[in-house]
Amino acid sequence: MLCYACMYLGNSSHWIGSPRMSFEKTIHIPMVLCFLWVSAWAQEESVSSRPGARFVDIAAEAGLGDFVCYSGGIERKETILETTGAGCAFLDYDNDGDLDIFLMTASRSEGFAEGAEPSNRLYRNDGNGRFSDVTGQAGLVRSGWGQGVCAGDYDNDGWIDLYLTYYGHNVLYRNTGEGSFMEVTRKAGLYTKQRLWGVGCSFLDYDRDSDLDLFVTNYIDFDPVSAPRPGENSNCLWKGIPVMCGPRGLKGLPSNLYRNEGDGTFTDVSGPAGITATGERYGLGVLVADYDSDGWPDVYVACDSTPNLLFRNNRDGTFSEMGLLAGVAYSGDGKEQAGMGVDAGDYDNDGDLDIVKTNFSDDKSSLYKNHGDGTFSDATFEAGLGVNLAYLGWGVGFLDYDQDGFDDIFIANGHVYPEIDGHGFRSRYRQRKVLYRNTGRSTFVDVTASSGADLLQPQTSRGIALGDFDNDGTLEILVNNENGRPSLYKNYGPRGNWIVILAIGSRSNRSAIGTRVSAVWDGGRKLIKEVRSGGTYASQSDLRLHFGLGTAKKTDLEVRWPDGSVEKFAGVAANQFLTIREGMGIEGDKD
Repeated sequence: MLCYACMYLGNSSHWIGSPRMSFEKTIHIPMVLCFLWVSAWAQEESVSSRPGARFVDIAAEAGLGDFVCYSGGIERKETILETTGAGCAFLDYDNDGDLDIFLMTASRSEGFAEGAEPSNRLYRNDGNGRFSDVTGQAGLVRSGWGQGVCAGDYDNDGWIDLYLTYYGHNVLYRNTGEGSFMEVTRKAGLYTKQRLWGVGCSFLDYDRDSDLDLFVTNYIDFDPVSAPRPGENSNCLWKGIPVMCGPRGLKGLPSNLYRNEGDGTFTDVSGPAGITATGERYGLGVLVADYDSDGWPDVYVACDSTPNLLFRNNRDGTFSEMGLLAGVAYSGDGKEQAGMGVDAGDYDNDGDLDIVKTNFSDDKSSLYKNHGDGTFSDATFEAGLGVNLAYLGWGVGFLDYDQDGFDDIFIANGHVYPEIDGHGFRSRYRQRKVLYRNTGRSTFVDVTASSGADLLQPQTSRGIALGDFDNDGTLEILVNNENGRPSLYKNYGPRGNWIVILAIGSRSNRSAIGTRVSAVWDGGRKLIKEVRSGGTYASQSDLRLHFGLGTAKKTDLEVRWPDGSVEKFAGVAANQFLTIREGMGIEGDKD
């Protein structure tokens, strides 16, 4: 099976509606590669059989069972607008220490009867394992083609705000601090007359002035009236089957960067900052991470059927696009891919942030290893992520589900063509999740089948968010499923020691977005994480940082704040939640 996957390595990777090479039409790969793969698999087989995760979907019992993420037709998709689904978020909007849940919904081409339009939902964490729908009283009722969500305290008042992306017009909600939000898009200068298709978004402090700026990816300049229909041209066929069209043949859009002026307003600086210099792309996922460890946030954009983008922060208010030179624009064999979701983590514990990206079916997810010199290499196959080719990946995240000190990977999948079922293809419309366990040797093993039956239930999943909603030290996984109920996976498997850190800025932005924390234990083992807005796929994870520590009972911490200042804390006890305030140290138990 692994050798068969190796044979596929060089296949092309165009996305929706493009003529594609059949899986059966493979190209030759040197057999030595297969030998290495089989050897690695044999060494890791015992790892995959260890007691591991046991994920159970508790969404219904937690009170989320009445939500449906509407997204186009169920049995047929007329246009590409119906396929991208929507994201979700974990956030503590009321500052009570418990993570709340926000779920986005899209719409349907035929619309809904007046008064029956579906809305995004905000669910307040009741602190007892259940959530209550507070959307109305929070002022967040809104319908339309919702796409993504990101969170950050853009006005530094101590309350987390929300930015939502749409096909049409994006929206900024200011948290009033009284259990509700106020829509301030026009007041903040973020309303655009042009109809856009925003997807990924992230708050970031790109100029390190302590005010959160905003980066937004745009997908397609799309008109549902003039858009071609299934089978109308060569971009509307998939393996001979008429399907919805795109993105090839449709006009792409550049991303946007908005600078926070510090007075509650933003200015579009996309042109002066160098963001629009790349021209039209099909931007979907966005990742903000300091990939070169210079203390300034960089931006990676996962693009569909066009080269991915890596914007290096020049530290003078501008960015340089380095995707090709850095080795993350294409796959390792130089192919354009169809990137959707993206995340960063230090999977090999070498002190540099690596990148994982999901792609279209008949392709593998991509893992880019950071070499610490501004360049990456495609480590997908050598790390063991090249074995799954039938899945179409969306939300993806690094998480240490067994808390052994090595970041694992979770991927939510689901196809875009309902019409493919019944034709004998390897890919199906509804697909299972994939959980990769980090072996601790810079390789991964697919342990989904032994991690609970709920992960194997086929769905058409899109956005995911990671967070510890019940504050027991382990991460839960929230998944927004297209035209279905959400999933909330809780892990009941064995686990190691841990520490959870909430960083609060004072000189830096209040949300501490961009803060890097290094944990060192067991005489030198090191893991880095950054506080991040947005990411995965159009979604927002817990702003707190979760570290697995294995058997270690203490760890040393180093905190690098967004303004470049550094604080160190030695001998911090494991298995506790810590709040670290910039310049004021740790609140809570330091034993």
